[in-house]
Amino acid sequence: MKTPIIVKLAAVAAVAALAGCTDLKPLQAQVDSLKSQVASLQSQVAAAKSSADAAGAAAAKAGTAAGAAQNTANQALSAAQASQSCCDATNEKIDRMFKRSISK
Repeated sequence: MKTPIIVKLAAVAAVAALAGCTDLKPLQAQVDSLKSQVASLQSQVAAAKSSADAAGAAAAKAGTAAGAAQNTANQALSAAQASQSCCDATNEKIDRMFKRSISK
């Protein structure tokens, strides 16, 4: 009967020794430090996401502006081609008039 009592006393002594040796304050300080780092990183991630969203919106606006500029350039090209065609026709008429007057 003495053996189970000795085993129980040894177990209690071991738990008491381990509890006395373990200091949780440094571990708690590390946990608190990690929590503050995680909070800081979360705010940085939120700021980066906000910046990325703003950049995406700016890129969309730039794409719209580029499309409008392309439409304007196409219209200007069309007008220039029409003007050139008219100018070519006028020059052709003038050339025919001079050829008629010279041939008479």
